[in-house]
Amino acid sequence: MLEEFEKIGKEAIAELKQIMDLARLEEFRIKYLGRKGLVTDILSQIGKCPAEQRPQAGQLANKIKKEVSEAFERLKATLLAAKREQSQEFVDVTLPGVVPQIGKKHIIAQTINELLEIFGRMGFAVAYGPEVEDEWHNFVALNIGPEHPARDPLDNFYIDDNILLRTQTSTIQIRVMEKTKPPIRVVAPGRVYRPDTVDATHMFMFHQLEALVVDEDVSMVDMKTTIDQFIRVFFGADTKWRFRPSFFPFTEPSAEVDLLWTDRTGKESWIEMGGCGMVDPNVFAQVGIDSERYTGWAFGFGIERLAMRKYGITDIRLFFENDLRFLGQF
Repeated sequence: MLEEFEKIGKEAIAELKQIMDLARLEEFRIKYLGRKGLVTDILSQIGKCPAEQRPQAGQLANKIKKEVSEAFERLKATLLAAKREQSQEFVDVTLPGVVPQIGKKHIIAQTINELLEIFGRMGFAVAYGPEVEDEWHNFVALNIGPEHPARDPLDNFYIDDNILLRTQTSTIQIRVMEKTKPPIRVVAPGRVYRPDTVDATHMFMFHQLEALVVDEDVSMVDMKTTIDQFIRVFFGADTKWRFRPSFFPFTEPSAEVDLLWTDRTGKESWIEMGGCGMVDPNVFAQVGIDSERYTGWAFGFGIERLAMRKYGITDIRLFFENDLRFLGQF
C-alpha cells in the first residue's frame, strides 16, 4: 500500500512538470487534488492499511499531498504571471522613441520678445503699466479733452464712471514721466482694448508697443531715424515704409507709419503700423516736465500688425483662435 502511495506522488510530480498552460493545469487539479482525485483518495485508503502501518501511511499521505499541492500552486502562479505579461502591450525597446510635442511661446510673445531685444540694443529700457486705468491717465494727461470723440462711452470699455480698460499704451508714458525725470528712453508693450468691429485687421483686444524719448534737443529726425533702424532690423533692409501726416492730441506734429504690404497674389498696398509724433507741450505740463528745456517723441505700433507684415499673416483673428496648425508654424 505504501509503495502505491509513493507511486501516485511521483507520477503527479512528473506530470506536473509537463504542463505548460492553465487549461491542462486545471485538468491536473481535478485528477489529483479534486474531491475524487488520486492524491485526495490516498487519505481515504489509510484505514485499509494494517494497524501497524497506519501511522506511517498517514505521514506519507500528508507528505505527498503537501508536496503535490505546493508544486501545483507554484506552477499556477508562474503560468498566471506569464499570462499577464502576454496580455500587456509589447514594446520593442530597439525601435526609435516617439518624440513628445514640446510647447513653445505664442507668436505674439515671440514678437514682443524680439521687439524688446531690438530696442534694448538701441538703449531703451522697458516699462509696464496697468490695463485697468483711470480717465486721467488714459485721456486727461494725454491732452484728450471731454469733448473728444475718443472719450465716447460707446468707444471704450468703461468699468465705472472714471475707470476703464486702457485704450492705448500711451498711458504708460504718463506713468513713466510722473516718476522719472529726463532723460527718458523707454518702450512699453501691453494689451489695449477698444470695442472695434472684428474683421481681418481689427480686434477688440490687441497689443501695442509704445516708445518714449524725452531729452534736451530731441527732434523729429531722431524719431524717424530710430523708426527706420527698427524697421530695417525687424523686417529687412529693403522694406519700404513712409510717414503720413496725421493728428493725435498728445503729439504735435503727428504722423502715421505705413508699411508697404505685398499679399500672396503679389498685390501691393500700404498698411498702417501705428502713430507717432513729437510730445505735445500740454502733456509735459500735466506731468511737470519743463517743455522749454525738454522735447520728446513717441510712437505706438500695433504688435499684431507688425507680426502680420513680417510673417505674411492675412487675418488678425488667427492669433487668438488657438489653432495648433497655425501656431505650430512659428
